[in-house]
Amino acid sequence: MSNQITTINPSNGEQLKSYTKMDLAEVTQIIEESHAAFLQWRLESLEQRAKSVKAIGKALQEHKEEFADLMVKEMGKLPEQARQEIDLCVGICDYTAEHGPEELADEERKPGNGQRGIVTYSPIGIVYGIQPWNFPAYQVVRYSIANIMAGNTVLLKHAENVTGSGLLLEKIYREAGLPENVFRTLVISHETSDEVIAHSLVRGVTLTGSDGAGRKVATQAAKHLKKTVLELGSNDAYLVLDDADLDVAVDTCVMGRVFNTGQTCVAAKRFVVTEANYEAFKERYVEKMKALKVGDPTQSDTDVGPMARVDLRDQLHKQVEESVSKGARILCGGEKPEGKGAFYPVTVLENVEPGQPAYDDELFGPVAALIRAKDDEDAMRIANDSRYGLGGGIISKDVQRATELASKYFDTGMVFINGFGVATPEMPFGGVKDSGYGREHGGFGMHEFVNVKAINVVKE
Repeated sequence: MSNQITTINPSNGEQLKSYTKMDLAEVTQIIEESHAAFLQWRLESLEQRAKSVKAIGKALQEHKEEFADLMVKEMGKLPEQARQEIDLCVGICDYTAEHGPEELADEERKPGNGQRGIVTYSPIGIVYGIQPWNFPAYQVVRYSIANIMAGNTVLLKHAENVTGSGLLLEKIYREAGLPENVFRTLVISHETSDEVIAHSLVRGVTLTGSDGAGRKVATQAAKHLKKTVLELGSNDAYLVLDDADLDVAVDTCVMGRVFNTGQTCVAAKRFVVTEANYEAFKERYVEKMKALKVGDPTQSDTDVGPMARVDLRDQLHKQVEESVSKGARILCGGEKPEGKGAFYPVTVLENVEPGQPAYDDELFGPVAALIRAKDDEDAMRIANDSRYGLGGGIISKDVQRATELASKYFDTGMVFINGFGVATPEMPFGGVKDSGYGREHGGFGMHEFVNVKAINVVKE
Protein backbone atom coordinates (compact mmCIF):
# COMPACT_ATOMS: atom_id res chain seq x y z
CA MET A 1 0.00 0.00 0.00
CA SER A 2 1.38 3.38 -1.02
CA ASN A 3 2.34 5.85 1.67
CA GLN A 4 1.66 8.73 -0.73
CA ILE A 5 -1.52 10.68 -1.43
CA THR A 6 -1.70 12.51 -4.75
CA THR A 7 -4.48 15.00 -5.36
CA ILE A 8 -5.96 15.27 -8.87
CA ASN A 9 -7.75 18.14 -10.60
CA PRO A 10 -11.09 16.55 -11.68
CA SER A 11 -11.50 19.04 -14.53
CA ASN A 12 -8.45 17.82 -16.47
CA GLY A 13 -7.01 14.80 -14.65
CA GLU A 14 -3.75 16.61 -13.87
CA GLN A 15 -1.86 15.94 -10.64
CA LEU A 16 -1.89 18.78 -8.13
CA LYS A 17 0.34 17.70 -5.25
CA SER A 18 1.63 14.64 -3.40
CA TYR A 19 1.65 14.16 0.37
CA THR A 20 3.34 11.54 2.53
CA LYS A 21 1.07 9.71 4.94
CA MET A 22 1.94 9.93 8.63
CA ASP A 23 3.01 6.69 10.31
CA LEU A 24 1.48 5.45 13.55
CA ALA A 25 4.33 6.76 15.71
CA GLU A 26 3.87 10.28 14.35
CA VAL A 27 0.10 10.09 14.79
CA THR A 28 0.46 8.82 18.35
CA GLN A 29 2.70 11.77 19.17
CA ILE A 30 0.13 14.19 17.71
CA ILE A 31 -2.62 12.58 19.81
CA GLU A 32 -0.51 13.00 22.94
CA GLU A 33 0.24 16.63 22.03
CA SER A 34 -3.45 17.22 21.36
CA HIS A 35 -4.33 15.84 24.79
CA ALA A 36 -1.71 18.03 26.44
CA ALA A 37 -3.21 21.02 24.64
CA PHE A 38 -6.67 19.99 25.87
CA LEU A 39 -5.55 20.07 29.50
CA GLN A 40 -4.83 23.79 29.03
CA TRP A 41 -7.58 24.70 26.53
CA ARG A 42 -10.36 23.35 28.76
CA LEU A 43 -9.37 25.92 31.40
CA GLU A 44 -9.83 28.89 29.06
CA SER A 45 -12.97 30.89 29.81
CA LEU A 46 -15.97 30.62 27.49
CA GLU A 47 -15.40 34.25 26.54
CA GLN A 48 -11.78 33.60 25.57
CA ARG A 49 -12.74 30.56 23.51
CA ALA A 50 -15.38 32.68 21.77
CA LYS A 51 -12.71 35.28 20.88
CA SER A 52 -10.58 32.53 19.34
CA VAL A 53 -13.52 31.23 17.32
CA LYS A 54 -14.34 34.76 16.11
CA ALA A 55 -10.71 35.19 15.06
CA ILE A 56 -10.83 31.97 13.06
CA GLY A 57 -13.81 33.35 11.14
CA LYS A 58 -11.87 36.51 10.37
CA ALA A 59 -8.87 34.48 9.18
CA LEU A 60 -11.11 32.34 6.95
CA GLN A 61 -12.46 35.53 5.38
CA GLU A 62 -8.91 36.74 4.76
CA HIS A 63 -8.04 33.44 3.04
CA LYS A 64 -11.31 33.32 1.09
CA GLU A 65 -9.91 33.59 -2.43
CA GLU A 66 -6.99 31.25 -1.75
CA PHE A 67 -9.26 28.61 -0.25
CA ALA A 68 -11.89 28.97 -2.96
CA ASP A 69 -9.25 28.49 -5.64
CA LEU A 70 -7.99 25.36 -3.91
CA MET A 71 -11.52 23.90 -3.73
CA VAL A 72 -12.00 24.52 -7.44
CA LYS A 73 -8.76 22.66 -8.17
CA GLU A 74 -9.13 19.80 -5.69
CA MET A 75 -12.79 18.86 -6.20
CA GLY A 76 -14.16 20.92 -9.08
CA LYS A 77 -16.45 23.29 -7.20
CA LEU A 78 -17.74 26.33 -9.05
CA PRO A 79 -15.81 29.41 -7.81
CA GLU A 80 -18.89 31.30 -6.66
CA GLN A 81 -20.14 28.29 -4.71
CA ALA A 82 -16.67 27.92 -3.16
CA ARG A 83 -16.82 31.54 -1.98
CA GLN A 84 -20.33 30.96 -0.61
CA GLU A 85 -18.96 28.00 1.33
CA ILE A 86 -16.33 30.17 3.00
CA ASP A 87 -19.01 32.77 3.80
CA LEU A 88 -21.03 30.02 5.52
CA CYS A 89 -17.95 29.00 7.52
CA VAL A 90 -17.44 32.60 8.65
CA GLY A 91 -21.10 32.72 9.64
CA ILE A 92 -20.68 29.56 11.73
CA CYS A 93 -17.73 31.09 13.55
CA ASP A 94 -19.61 34.32 14.20
CA TYR A 95 -22.74 32.52 15.43
CA THR A 96 -20.73 30.22 17.68
CA ALA A 97 -18.73 33.09 19.14
CA GLU A 98 -21.91 35.03 19.89
CA HIS A 99 -24.02 32.21 21.31
CA GLY A 100 -21.42 29.74 22.61
CA PRO A 101 -20.91 31.32 26.04
CA GLU A 102 -24.66 31.28 26.67
CA GLU A 103 -25.15 27.72 25.33
CA LEU A 104 -22.35 26.31 27.48
CA ALA A 105 -22.87 28.37 30.64
CA ASP A 106 -23.46 26.60 33.94
CA GLU A 107 -27.09 26.12 34.93
CA GLU A 108 -28.44 26.45 38.45
CA ARG A 109 -31.08 23.91 39.54
CA LYS A 110 -32.92 23.18 42.79
CA PRO A 111 -33.22 19.47 43.57
CA GLY A 112 -36.34 18.45 45.49
CA ASN A 113 -34.39 17.72 48.67
CA GLY A 114 -33.49 21.35 49.15
CA GLN A 115 -29.92 21.03 47.93
CA ARG A 116 -28.40 23.31 45.33
CA GLY A 117 -27.65 21.83 41.93
CA ILE A 118 -25.29 23.00 39.21
CA VAL A 119 -25.20 21.55 35.68
CA THR A 120 -21.96 22.09 33.81
CA TYR A 121 -21.13 21.31 30.18
CA SER A 122 -17.58 20.12 30.68
CA PRO A 123 -15.29 19.35 27.70
CA ILE A 124 -14.22 15.72 27.40
CA GLY A 125 -10.97 15.78 25.44
CA ILE A 126 -10.01 14.96 21.87
CA VAL A 127 -12.78 14.77 19.26
CA TYR A 128 -11.78 13.04 16.03
CA GLY A 129 -13.52 13.97 12.79
CA ILE A 130 -13.52 11.98 9.54
CA GLN A 131 -14.77 14.27 6.81
CA PRO A 132 -15.69 14.05 3.09
CA TRP A 133 -14.61 16.04 0.08
CA ASN A 134 -17.82 17.66 -1.12
CA PHE A 135 -17.57 20.73 1.14
CA PRO A 136 -13.85 20.82 1.98
CA ALA A 137 -14.09 23.81 4.34
CA TYR A 138 -17.64 23.64 5.68
CA GLN A 139 -17.66 19.98 6.74
CA VAL A 140 -14.62 20.58 8.94
CA VAL A 141 -15.68 23.95 10.31
CA ARG A 142 -19.10 22.54 11.20
CA TYR A 143 -17.80 20.07 13.78
CA SER A 144 -14.46 21.62 14.76
CA ILE A 145 -15.68 25.09 15.70
CA ALA A 146 -18.44 23.70 17.95
CA ASN A 147 -15.95 21.49 19.75
CA ILE A 148 -13.26 24.14 20.05
CA MET A 149 -15.91 26.37 21.61
CA ALA A 150 -16.88 23.55 23.97
CA GLY A 151 -13.27 23.29 25.17
CA ASN A 152 -12.31 20.11 23.35
CA THR A 153 -9.33 19.69 21.05
CA VAL A 154 -9.89 18.45 17.52
CA LEU A 155 -8.24 16.02 15.10
CA LEU A 156 -9.17 15.84 11.41
CA LYS A 157 -8.86 13.12 8.83
CA HIS A 158 -9.98 14.75 5.60
CA ALA A 159 -10.83 12.92 2.38
CA GLU A 160 -7.64 12.13 0.46
CA ASN A 161 -8.59 14.14 -2.64
CA VAL A 162 -8.89 17.34 -0.54
CA THR A 163 -5.78 16.82 1.59
CA GLY A 164 -4.58 20.31 0.72
CA SER A 165 -7.80 21.80 2.09
CA GLY A 166 -7.35 19.97 5.38
CA LEU A 167 -3.81 21.26 5.79
CA LEU A 168 -4.83 24.79 4.80
CA LEU A 169 -7.47 24.78 7.54
CA GLU A 170 -4.86 23.86 10.14
CA LYS A 171 -2.69 26.75 8.90
CA ILE A 172 -5.61 29.20 9.04
CA TYR A 173 -6.63 28.16 12.55
CA ARG A 174 -3.06 28.64 13.81
CA GLU A 175 -2.71 31.99 12.03
CA ALA A 176 -5.88 33.09 13.82
CA GLY A 177 -4.11 32.56 17.14
CA LEU A 178 -5.59 29.22 18.18
CA PRO A 179 -3.09 27.58 20.56
CA GLU A 180 -0.84 24.93 19.07
CA ASN A 181 -2.31 21.41 18.86
CA VAL A 182 -5.90 22.46 19.61
CA PHE A 183 -6.64 21.60 15.96
CA ARG A 184 -4.50 19.20 13.94
CA THR A 185 -4.89 17.58 10.51
CA LEU A 186 -3.84 13.95 10.14
CA VAL A 187 -2.68 12.73 6.73
CA ILE A 188 -3.32 9.03 7.28
CA SER A 189 -4.67 5.77 5.87
CA HIS A 190 -7.97 4.14 6.86
CA GLU A 191 -6.02 1.55 8.87
CA THR A 192 -4.27 4.24 10.89
CA SER A 193 -7.63 5.97 11.33
CA ASP A 194 -8.91 2.88 13.13
CA GLU A 195 -5.95 3.17 15.50
CA VAL A 196 -6.87 6.80 16.20
CA ILE A 197 -10.42 5.76 17.10
CA ALA A 198 -9.04 3.09 19.42
CA HIS A 199 -6.60 5.38 21.23
CA SER A 200 -7.59 5.91 24.86
CA LEU A 201 -7.05 9.68 24.70
CA VAL A 202 -9.56 10.10 21.86
CA ARG A 203 -12.96 10.58 23.49
CA GLY A 204 -15.40 11.15 20.63
CA VAL A 205 -15.69 10.44 16.91
CA THR A 206 -17.74 12.21 14.27
CA LEU A 207 -18.09 11.23 10.62
CA THR A 208 -19.78 12.67 7.58
CA GLY A 209 -19.97 10.18 4.73
CA SER A 210 -21.87 7.21 3.37
CA ASP A 211 -24.05 4.96 5.52
CA GLY A 212 -21.58 2.14 4.80
CA ALA A 213 -18.70 4.19 6.18
CA GLY A 214 -20.88 5.19 9.13
CA ARG A 215 -21.50 1.58 10.08
CA LYS A 216 -17.78 0.81 10.00
CA VAL A 217 -16.77 3.83 12.06
CA ALA A 218 -19.61 3.40 14.55
CA THR A 219 -18.69 -0.27 15.01
CA GLN A 220 -15.05 0.60 15.58
CA ALA A 221 -15.96 3.34 18.05
CA ALA A 222 -18.45 1.11 19.87
CA LYS A 223 -15.71 -1.45 20.55
CA HIS A 224 -14.02 1.22 22.64
CA LEU A 225 -17.21 2.80 24.03
CA LYS A 226 -16.66 6.06 22.19
CA LYS A 227 -19.61 8.32 21.45
CA THR A 228 -20.23 9.04 17.76
CA VAL A 229 -22.12 11.61 15.72
CA LEU A 230 -22.89 10.46 12.17
CA GLU A 231 -24.15 12.45 9.19
CA LEU A 232 -24.63 9.90 6.43
CA GLY A 233 -26.19 11.22 3.31
CA SER A 234 -29.65 10.61 1.94
CA ASN A 235 -31.90 10.44 -1.09
CA ASP A 236 -34.03 13.44 -0.16
CA ALA A 237 -37.51 13.68 -1.63
CA TYR A 238 -38.97 17.00 -2.79
CA LEU A 239 -42.78 16.87 -2.98
CA VAL A 240 -44.61 18.88 -5.63
CA LEU A 241 -48.14 18.90 -4.22
CA ASP A 242 -51.43 19.48 -6.04
CA ASP A 243 -51.47 23.21 -5.23
CA ALA A 244 -47.80 23.85 -5.98
CA ASP A 245 -46.65 26.93 -7.87
CA LEU A 246 -44.88 25.27 -10.80
CA ASP A 247 -42.50 28.19 -11.31
CA VAL A 248 -41.29 27.77 -7.72
CA ALA A 249 -41.29 23.99 -8.07
CA VAL A 250 -39.18 23.86 -11.23
CA ASP A 251 -36.66 26.46 -10.10
CA THR A 252 -36.30 24.87 -6.65
CA CYS A 253 -35.92 21.36 -8.00
CA VAL A 254 -33.33 22.33 -10.62
CA MET A 255 -31.16 24.16 -8.10
CA GLY A 256 -31.73 21.47 -5.50
CA ARG A 257 -30.40 18.78 -7.81
CA VAL A 258 -27.38 20.41 -9.46
CA PHE A 259 -26.01 22.58 -6.64
CA ASN A 260 -22.40 21.49 -6.00
CA THR A 261 -22.77 19.21 -9.07
CA GLY A 262 -25.37 17.23 -7.13
CA GLN A 263 -22.74 16.14 -4.61
CA THR A 264 -24.54 17.24 -1.47
CA CYS A 265 -25.91 15.00 1.29
CA VAL A 266 -28.95 17.19 1.85
CA ALA A 267 -29.63 17.74 -1.85
CA ALA A 268 -32.93 17.24 -3.64
CA LYS A 269 -32.66 13.83 -5.31
CA ARG A 270 -36.12 12.28 -5.71
CA PHE A 271 -38.85 14.51 -7.12
CA VAL A 272 -42.26 13.21 -6.12
CA VAL A 273 -44.89 14.97 -8.21
CA THR A 274 -48.63 14.48 -7.93
CA GLU A 275 -50.67 13.32 -10.90
CA ALA A 276 -52.23 16.78 -11.26
CA ASN A 277 -48.86 18.38 -12.00
CA TYR A 278 -46.66 15.56 -13.25
CA GLU A 279 -46.71 16.08 -17.03
CA ALA A 280 -46.44 19.88 -16.88
CA PHE A 281 -43.66 19.71 -14.29
CA LYS A 282 -41.77 17.05 -16.25
CA GLU A 283 -41.80 19.06 -19.47
CA ARG A 284 -40.57 22.25 -17.86
CA TYR A 285 -38.09 20.53 -15.56
CA VAL A 286 -36.40 18.53 -18.31
CA GLU A 287 -36.21 21.64 -20.50
CA LYS A 288 -34.38 23.59 -17.77
CA MET A 289 -32.08 20.69 -16.86
CA LYS A 290 -31.11 20.14 -20.51
CA ALA A 291 -30.21 23.84 -20.85
CA LEU A 292 -27.54 23.67 -18.13
CA LYS A 293 -23.94 23.71 -19.34
CA VAL A 294 -21.53 21.17 -17.88
CA GLY A 295 -17.89 22.17 -18.13
CA ASP A 296 -14.73 23.68 -16.67
CA PRO A 297 -15.71 25.35 -13.39
CA THR A 298 -13.35 28.26 -14.05
CA GLN A 299 -15.35 29.31 -17.11
CA SER A 300 -18.00 31.92 -16.39
CA ASP A 301 -20.69 30.26 -18.51
CA THR A 302 -20.42 26.90 -16.73
CA ASP A 303 -23.48 25.90 -14.71
CA VAL A 304 -22.31 22.48 -13.52
CA GLY A 305 -18.69 21.48 -12.93
CA PRO A 306 -17.07 18.04 -12.91
CA MET A 307 -17.70 15.45 -10.27
CA ALA A 308 -14.94 15.18 -7.69
CA ARG A 309 -13.32 11.98 -8.99
CA VAL A 310 -13.52 9.77 -12.07
CA ASP A 311 -14.30 6.67 -9.99
CA LEU A 312 -17.27 8.45 -8.41
CA ARG A 313 -18.51 9.48 -11.86
CA ASP A 314 -18.22 5.89 -13.09
CA GLN A 315 -20.07 4.59 -10.05
CA LEU A 316 -22.91 7.06 -10.66
CA HIS A 317 -23.14 5.96 -14.28
CA LYS A 318 -23.46 2.33 -13.18
CA GLN A 319 -26.35 3.31 -10.92
CA VAL A 320 -28.05 5.03 -13.87
CA GLU A 321 -27.50 2.00 -16.11
CA GLU A 322 -28.85 -0.40 -13.49
CA SER A 323 -31.90 1.79 -12.92
CA VAL A 324 -32.59 1.83 -16.66
CA SER A 325 -32.14 -1.95 -16.90
CA LYS A 326 -34.82 -2.25 -14.21
CA GLY A 327 -37.36 -0.01 -15.96
CA ALA A 328 -36.31 3.62 -15.52
CA ARG A 329 -36.36 5.83 -18.62
CA ILE A 330 -33.81 8.53 -19.48
CA LEU A 331 -35.37 11.89 -20.33
CA CYS A 332 -32.04 13.67 -20.80
CA GLY A 333 -28.35 12.93 -20.25
CA GLY A 334 -27.31 9.48 -19.12
CA GLU A 335 -24.30 9.04 -21.42
CA LYS A 336 -20.80 8.93 -19.95
CA PRO A 337 -18.57 11.36 -21.85
CA GLU A 338 -15.19 10.51 -23.35
CA GLY A 339 -12.04 12.47 -22.61
CA LYS A 340 -10.30 13.89 -19.57
CA GLY A 341 -11.99 14.90 -16.39
CA ALA A 342 -14.78 13.54 -14.20
CA PHE A 343 -17.67 15.12 -16.09
CA TYR A 344 -21.18 13.69 -16.17
CA PRO A 345 -24.17 15.13 -18.01
CA VAL A 346 -27.17 16.51 -16.16
CA THR A 347 -29.55 13.55 -16.25
CA VAL A 348 -33.26 13.08 -15.54
CA LEU A 349 -34.88 9.67 -15.07
CA GLU A 350 -38.56 8.77 -14.90
CA ASN A 351 -40.45 5.53 -14.26
CA VAL A 352 -38.36 5.32 -11.11
CA GLU A 353 -39.59 2.55 -8.83
CA PRO A 354 -38.50 0.50 -5.79
CA GLY A 355 -35.68 -1.90 -6.61
CA GLN A 356 -33.81 0.65 -8.72
CA PRO A 357 -30.75 2.52 -7.40
CA ALA A 358 -32.45 5.78 -8.41
CA TYR A 359 -35.25 5.01 -5.92
CA ASP A 360 -33.48 3.08 -3.16
CA ASP A 361 -29.98 4.55 -3.01
CA GLU A 362 -28.20 7.88 -2.97
CA LEU A 363 -27.22 9.20 -6.41
CA PHE A 364 -24.34 11.52 -5.53
CA GLY A 365 -24.15 13.54 -8.72
CA PRO A 366 -26.31 15.49 -11.20
CA VAL A 367 -28.98 12.80 -11.72
CA ALA A 368 -32.64 13.46 -10.87
CA ALA A 369 -35.33 10.83 -10.29
CA LEU A 370 -38.93 11.75 -11.20
CA ILE A 371 -41.62 9.77 -9.39
CA ARG A 372 -45.34 10.08 -10.06
CA ALA A 373 -47.69 10.16 -7.05
CA LYS A 374 -51.48 9.81 -7.09
CA ASP A 375 -52.10 12.70 -4.71
CA ASP A 376 -50.59 14.58 -1.78
CA GLU A 377 -51.03 11.71 0.65
CA ASP A 378 -49.36 9.28 -1.76
CA ALA A 379 -46.51 11.75 -2.27
CA MET A 380 -45.79 11.79 1.45
CA ARG A 381 -45.91 8.00 1.57
CA ILE A 382 -43.35 7.77 -1.23
CA ALA A 383 -41.12 10.39 0.43
CA ASN A 384 -40.97 8.33 3.62
CA ASP A 385 -40.49 5.06 1.72
CA SER A 386 -36.73 5.27 2.15
CA ARG A 387 -34.11 3.93 4.50
CA TYR A 388 -32.70 7.46 4.64
CA GLY A 389 -33.98 10.51 6.48
CA LEU A 390 -31.72 13.55 6.25
CA GLY A 391 -33.71 16.24 4.45
CA GLY A 392 -36.60 16.85 2.12
CA GLY A 393 -38.80 19.53 0.64
CA ILE A 394 -42.44 20.47 0.09
CA ILE A 395 -43.67 22.78 -2.66
CA SER A 396 -47.14 24.11 -1.86
CA LYS A 397 -49.01 27.42 -1.84
CA ASP A 398 -50.54 26.47 1.51
CA VAL A 399 -47.55 27.09 3.76
CA GLN A 400 -49.47 26.37 6.96
CA ARG A 401 -50.50 22.92 5.70
CA ALA A 402 -47.01 22.24 4.33
CA THR A 403 -45.53 23.13 7.72
CA GLU A 404 -47.94 20.73 9.42
CA LEU A 405 -47.01 17.95 6.98
CA ALA A 406 -43.32 18.64 7.64
CA SER A 407 -43.81 18.62 11.40
CA LYS A 408 -46.09 15.60 11.79
CA TYR A 409 -45.40 13.31 8.85
CA PHE A 410 -42.05 13.93 7.14
CA ASP A 411 -39.61 11.42 8.68
CA THR A 412 -36.41 13.43 8.20
CA GLY A 413 -34.17 15.71 10.23
CA MET A 414 -34.74 18.74 8.00
CA VAL A 415 -37.52 19.95 5.71
CA PHE A 416 -37.45 22.93 3.32
CA ILE A 417 -40.71 24.52 2.22
CA ASN A 418 -40.93 26.29 -1.16
CA GLY A 419 -37.19 26.45 -1.64
CA PHE A 420 -33.91 24.58 -1.48
CA GLY A 421 -31.45 24.98 1.36
CA VAL A 422 -28.30 23.32 2.62
CA ALA A 423 -27.44 24.60 6.10
CA THR A 424 -27.51 27.68 8.28
CA PRO A 425 -25.68 28.22 11.59
CA GLU A 426 -28.94 28.87 13.45
CA MET A 427 -30.81 25.65 12.60
CA PRO A 428 -30.00 22.07 13.64
CA PHE A 429 -28.45 19.84 10.97
CA GLY A 430 -28.68 16.04 10.98
CA GLY A 431 -30.85 13.09 10.12
CA VAL A 432 -32.63 9.92 11.19
CA LYS A 433 -32.68 6.28 10.05
CA ASP A 434 -29.71 5.42 7.80
CA SER A 435 -28.85 9.11 7.54
CA GLY A 436 -27.29 8.90 10.99
CA TYR A 437 -27.77 10.53 14.37
CA GLY A 438 -26.69 13.53 16.37
CA ARG A 439 -27.07 17.19 15.49
CA GLU A 440 -24.80 20.02 14.49
CA HIS A 441 -25.48 23.79 14.28
CA GLY A 442 -27.98 25.85 16.20
CA GLY A 443 -26.15 25.29 19.48
CA PHE A 444 -26.86 21.56 19.36
CA GLY A 445 -23.40 20.65 18.08
CA MET A 446 -21.77 22.32 21.07
CA HIS A 447 -23.56 19.86 23.35
CA GLU A 448 -22.76 16.62 21.50
CA PHE A 449 -19.28 16.01 22.94
CA VAL A 450 -19.47 17.43 26.44
CA ASN A 451 -19.90 15.86 29.84
CA VAL A 452 -23.24 17.08 31.13
CA LYS A 453 -22.10 17.02 34.73
CA ALA A 454 -24.32 17.24 37.82
CA ILE A 455 -22.79 18.99 40.82
CA ASN A 456 -24.88 18.67 44.00
CA VAL A 457 -24.18 21.02 46.86
CA VAL A 458 -25.54 19.11 49.86
CA LYS A 459 -24.56 21.70 52.42
CA GLU A 460 -23.36 25.28 51.98
